[in-house]
Amino acid sequence: MSEPIPASVNRRDFLQTGALAAAATAAIAPNASALASQDAPKAAEGPILPKRKLGKTGVDVTILNLGTWRSSGLQTIVRAAYTNGVRMYDTAKSYGSEPGIGKWLTDMPEVRKEIFLVTKDTPRSPKELINQLDLRLADLKTDHVDLFFIHALGDHGVDQGLEWPKSKEFKETAEALKKSGKAKFVGFSTHHARRAEIIQAAADGGFVDVIMLQYTPWLDKDAPLNRALDDCYKKGIGLISMKQVAGQFADNNAKGGVLDEVTRKVPMLKERGLTPYQGLLHAIWTDERISAACVSMRNLDQVKENSAAARTFKPLQDAEIRQLRDAVLAHGPTLCADCDGRCAHAAGTKAALGDLTRFLTYHEFHGDREHARNEYAKLTAEARDWKDADLIAAREACPNRLNFAELMPKVDEFLA
Repeated sequence: MSEPIPASVNRRDFLQTGALAAAATAAIAPNASALASQDAPKAAEGPILPKRKLGKTGVDVTILNLGTWRSSGLQTIVRAAYTNGVRMYDTAKSYGSEPGIGKWLTDMPEVRKEIFLVTKDTPRSPKELINQLDLRLADLKTDHVDLFFIHALGDHGVDQGLEWPKSKEFKETAEALKKSGKAKFVGFSTHHARRAEIIQAAADGGFVDVIMLQYTPWLDKDAPLNRALDDCYKKGIGLISMKQVAGQFADNNAKGGVLDEVTRKVPMLKERGLTPYQGLLHAIWTDERISAACVSMRNLDQVKENSAAARTFKPLQDAEIRQLRDAVLAHGPTLCADCDGRCAHAAGTKAALGDLTRFLTYHEFHGDREHARNEYAKLTAEARDWKDADLIAAREACPNRLNFAELMPKVDEFLA
């Protein structure tokens, strides 16, 4: 656990100095709060959610972004999100949701001019993005997207992640895409363990418009990732949060009333009428560098709950963030949003402990079991072999104190 934070530390400093945290698990919230329990007619009357500038794009986007990764009941979800004031929609080739978004835009063409539409693809070279975008537009049934990402930069070769964000080829490709009118802005997403270096490369290159990253709001002030985010923010690169930590919050009853216990430990939640998920989203939005949080929502309760969180957002105070951080960490997250590989280094292993726990989270708490097993299968045998790792040392090094000794056997049981 981190050292106590001095009362003199202000909100901005706290967000950069708290060493341990779990970010919002709103993507899998099972129940809506009282604030979110609105009937459909009332929800339809709600205003567009609060917006922030997305870096140097100059565009205002809603602080809540609907992630459509492998969403079932997609038509219901996207329409409900729109009704509840969400105006930013995130998809990708691999999500399987582009045709559904395309149907929505075909059925309701008036929606297209009201939303900020994002999609992604995985090129072998930056130039491939030009042809890939045409395919994405065909599936989306639109003539342009607002933002086109390279998907998961670094995952298909860390050298690409370090080189492309400041390469001449990517810069010229981005300029060509924007000149064509088929993509207004260009960037990349990343959750690679070396994302601090990848994001710093983008800050140094200076031409990327937007980055979506695996993020925790309590970064150490001197952490490379925090410095990289500061540099991007100064350069006007828009920043979007994703991959918020998931874990035992997925099932309040099965895990012994975790949500109830967190609420008891954090009086602010009851005072403001917030669920733990909503409070954690508020922690993310308290960092003014983050323009939006991308959250995968799988049912109407989640749409209402997360929309209500955005609508009622007010920056958190230092003491409130401390309470929330400690209460969440006490209940064992399974995915570290601040993972940079230090756990594996401390454990003396080449096993990809961060990836293994992330895939376990996909399987156990996101319900994407086939995807989790497929991603696990793509790892090398060395990256899967944790048997000789010092898992106690790994836990001590992990910013979110993941219990690897408990989680690794589950990885083998469910994914191998």
